[in-house]
Order: sequence, then structure tokens, then C-alpha cells
Amino acid sequence: MEVLQFIDTKTVPDIVHTYSPELKKNAVPIIIDNGSYTCRVGWATSSEPLIQFRNLIAKPRRERLKKDTIEIPQTPQLQVGNDIVNIEAVRFQLKTQFDRNVVTHFEAQEHLLDYAFSHLGINTEDCVPHPILCTEAVLNPNTSRQLMSELLFECYNVPGICYGIDSIFGYHNYHKPMESALIVNLGYQCCHIIPVLNNQTNFENTRRLNTGGFHIVNFLHRLLQLKYPVHATAITVSRAEELLHNVCRVAVDYREELKKWANAEFYENNVKKIQLPFTVNTITSAVTLEQQKERKRELARRLIEINARKREERLAEDEEKIGQLLDIKEMIELGADRETIERTLTEFQIKNVLDLEKTIFTLNTKIEKTKQKILAASSNIDEMEEPQAKQSKFSKMAFESDKEMYVFVQNVRKLKQEILTKKMVRKQRKQDMAKRRTAAGQERMRIISQLARKEKGNDDFGMRDEDWDIYKTISKDGGDSDSEAENEKLLEFDEILRTHEPSELGDCSQPGEAHQLHIGVEMFRGPELIFKPYMIGSQEAGLSEVIAYVLSLFNPDDQLKLASKVVVTGGLADLPGLRDRLLTDLISVRPFKSTVNITIINNASLSSWYGARNFAQSAEFMDTLVTKKMYQEMGAEYFKVHKYSNPFNASPTSIAVEGDLCV
Repeated sequence: MEVLQFIDTKTVPDIVHTYSPELKKNAVPIIIDNGSYTCRVGWATSSEPLIQFRNLIAKPRRERLKKDTIEIPQTPQLQVGNDIVNIEAVRFQLKTQFDRNVVTHFEAQEHLLDYAFSHLGINTEDCVPHPILCTEAVLNPNTSRQLMSELLFECYNVPGICYGIDSIFGYHNYHKPMESALIVNLGYQCCHIIPVLNNQTNFENTRRLNTGGFHIVNFLHRLLQLKYPVHATAITVSRAEELLHNVCRVAVDYREELKKWANAEFYENNVKKIQLPFTVNTITSAVTLEQQKERKRELARRLIEINARKREERLAEDEEKIGQLLDIKEMIELGADRETIERTLTEFQIKNVLDLEKTIFTLNTKIEKTKQKILAASSNIDEMEEPQAKQSKFSKMAFESDKEMYVFVQNVRKLKQEILTKKMVRKQRKQDMAKRRTAAGQERMRIISQLARKEKGNDDFGMRDEDWDIYKTISKDGGDSDSEAENEKLLEFDEILRTHEPSELGDCSQPGEAHQLHIGVEMFRGPELIFKPYMIGSQEAGLSEVIAYVLSLFNPDDQLKLASKVVVTGGLADLPGLRDRLLTDLISVRPFKSTVNITIINNASLSSWYGARNFAQSAEFMDTLVTKKMYQEMGAEYFKVHKYSNPFNASPTSIAVEGDLCV
């Protein structure tokens, strides 16, 4: 079976595009598809978005300096979008401007807009002299839109802004736009079901499912880490995303799919094996072992030489001291002054003449022993040999045939298993004895109570042989414990198996087989989350149930129009099997023989940008722009309504209440 490899795609930093005079002169609109996963930016005259980057910034923390340092702390470099080459290295420092699918962190949004405008090549001072067409979420809150308008008008001084819903743009980019349709937008943070009747978006019956690609990726990431805890660090979120887009698929019938994967033969034929990166441990050669032995010999020689040098130094010190003591003895024999002799003896910490004789004798003996040690060490320094390794007695065993060796090894394994089973039974019995309500514990208490009821004066327990059986029964150890003989036997059996039994991996096995991920039912379990959100503890209904509920809000004729034209868009729309699953689920909830048609938009992830670009090229676009003058007159939350936009509902103004407040 083919083993797949992780691509581990690294982002390439975006280039700074040329800002031509024609773009500046004609004030070409800038299209910003501000998605919660990816941001796509380009000119309205371009066929494709010039810049595509993750809506993320990485802001490293400042390093804490010690109190003694006088250096000025340097501000860490901010990484934005595709400047984050290795996203896993800064995973815990990532920030986004989104809370779910609504922009709330406008400091991060400003950094991302700076990145987009600078890489478009716009070099004008204090302004971006181009109208902006920006996508937003369905029924985006007024506060979010208000702060976005303030940012674009006040910070970038743009001439005009137009807002539109990303999924509606993507739907109208479809090559056969229809008057009525049910739009299913599968986003990164959530999914939306948007009914469109007679070219009018019905916002009252629009519903949102708070499960999206983000939750699927994290769910798949946790599943694989629990399945392979040894490789938990190698299974990253980026690799989980790669598995979602390249391996995962949607099951038409999830329960039936689980039954198929329970079959071992089906599992072996359909499992996806994916190789994790690993390093091969090189086996040390014979030359290296010889070098290690030689190094040990050299170290031993050095130690002997160091000890010999120390002995020679001590010998020189002792000879010098004994020479001084002999001079003192000679002074005494020549009849020197008593005061001089006492002063000299005191300097050498000697009490009297007898003590002097004793010290001279001791030093002579010590000098003789030291000379003998030096002589013995110099004669043996070149006679060092490496002690031969003790050969195992089991390596000498010979067998007439491979079958005989196989039978022998199997018997050894059987004996080893019997000892392990006995140890396990004893361990379980100890645990049962410690518990009060187990059968073993109750039997022990019954026997103890019977012994306690005997007459105190007739304490002859232990005098008979059968008393030992009772003692073994009531003993917490069960009358038996792990003996040293058993432990020695286990060590002996392990040595036999290491000597004669082949390795579990075998010689023909690949070294990276232990570093492979086997993706079986996980490839269906991850995408199944949007149909069964309860798998992550959510109480919401699944995608099919929400679609059925939205259809139930309309009369039968409108239900027929919507069900016959279901259009799926968004980043998850390209999952294999999604169309068949939605078709099966909708047929099961629709009336008998009713028409159900599911359409997946081609290139669904870019369809919103294409639809916004087409709208910016139309004559209607200039009439939908909110200029800076309108912004100043009508407020930051004001925008013009069009067929691609959200409805405008002004925020209620605060009403002053006159009179005293009743407490």
C-alpha cells in the first residue's frame, strides 16, 4: 500500500506589486474578501486576487531583562499574514481580528490592512485613494461595521466604502444565477443557511450553525493525538488541516461506514498510511567499538600516571621531612642547647625525643611502601588488557533445525506467560483482599471472626498442619508472594528470547513504520462533525436538520423552489461526498417524489471574491458607495443597502427619562 507524505507547505512571503499610474489615476476599486480563515485582496480589474494570506498576526512577547542590564528593550518584530513562514513555531502567539465570524479586534485588523495595502504597492501619503468593497458576515452587528468604517475613513482616508455578504457574492458569481435558491455557506467558524426568494434575501428565516472548519480541524487534531499519544507533538494543527483537505471525506451513511471499518480486511484495504518525519538511529560499527575500547585503555593509563605522580610528590615530601628530623636528631646527639631543641621540636609538633624516634621510624616505613607501589605500578602499566566479555550460556545452544528452535522458544514463552499470569493473579488477589465488599475480602473476614470466637485459653492455632492452609487463606498476600526464584526465571527467559527470538519488526520492515499514522474511520469522523455537533458537546442541530428546519418555515410552493436549487459554497464545499450526503438527507425529509437538487459552486473558496469583483465592475457599484461626507453626516454605522448587502437597521438611540427615579 502506498504511504503518503505530509507536504508541510510553508507560506511564501508576498511580493510588493507594482502600483501603476493607471490604477492611481482611474481610482480602481480594491476588493477585500475578509474571511475568517483567509483574506483575499486585489484590484477590480484583476482576474485573480493579487494577495491571499491567513488572517493572522504573530506578536512575540518582549523578553524580560535583568535588573542589572542597562540595554533598551527592543520591540519584537510583528509578523503578519504570509510573513509567518512557520506557523507552528508561533502557534501560541497568533492573534486574529475575528471573534467567531465577526470582526472585533480592530488593532489586528489595522495591521492586516496595512499589510494588504503595502503589498498592493500603494505609496500615497496619508490616504488610500481607492474605493473599498469589503465582505462581511451575514447580519453583521452594527458596532462591528461602525468600527470598520471608522478605521477605513479615519486611518486610511478612503473615498468610499461598500459592504456585501460574502456568500451572496459567491452565489451570484455562479454561472446560472437563479431567482430562488437556498444558499448553504460552509465557513471556517460557522455555517449559514440563507434562503433567497425572487432575488430577495430572506433574512428572517436565515439560520446559523456555530460549527465550521475550525472545529473540524481541532476535533481531528485531538482524535489523532489520543490515538497516537507517542506522536502527539508531531501531530500539529497544520497537519490536521492538511488531512482535512487532502484525505477526509463525508460519509453518505455514517453508521454503515462505521460497520464497514469494523471489518479487518476492509480496514487493511482502505486505510490511509501517512508517514511522519523521523530520524534513523545509526548503528555503531565495529571500528567505533574498538575506538571506544582504546579510549578506555587510554583513560586507565592516564589515571595510573596521575596516581604515580601523586605518590612521587608524597615521597619527595616525606623524604624532605625525614631529612629535617634526622638533622634534629643529630643536633641532640651533638649536645645542643635544651631550649633550642625544645623550640625546634615544638615547630614540628613533636613532644619529646622518644616521639621523634617514633616519627622517624613511621616515615621510613611509609617511604619504603611508597617506593614499592611506584615500582609495581611502573611494571604493570604496559600489561593492561581488556577483560573479555562474559558470553551468555544461551548463545552457545545449538539446534538441529529451525523447527526445534521454534518449539523451544514457544515453550519458553509459555513458561514466561505462566509466571506472569501467577504474578497478575496474586496482585489481583491482594487488591481484592484490601476491598471490603469483594468475595475474597468477605471470606477472609469470616475466617478471622471464626478464629476470634474460640476460647482465649485454648490458643493452639498453628500447632496443626492444616492451620497453614487457613493462614494462607486469610493472609493479604494470599499465602504466596513474588519469589526471587520466579524473578530469576523471568530474567533467564528474557535472555533466551533476546538470543533466539527474532525482532518484532524483522529485518525486512521499514525503519519509519513506527512513525506512521493510519487514518481509517477518522477520515469520516472529522467532517461528520458538521452533521453531528454533539460529538464535541454542542447542543445544536446538525447541518441537515437546520436545512430541513429552514425549509419548514416556508409554504409548500416556496419549499419546492428552495429545495430544487440548493447551492453550496464556502471553504468546506470541496469535501468529497458532501453533495451525496446532503442529497440523501434532504430526500429523506422531503415529501415523496419531490425535487431535490444540490449544486457545489466551482472554486468555492474564491467565488466570493469573484462575485465582489464582478459587482465592482458594474454600473450599480458607484451608487452603493458610502462617501466620507455621508459618513460624517449620517454616522459611522450607516451604509447603503443593495441586493448583496445586509439590511440596514439603525441602532436605537438612548432616551432620556425625566423625573425622579423610583427606588
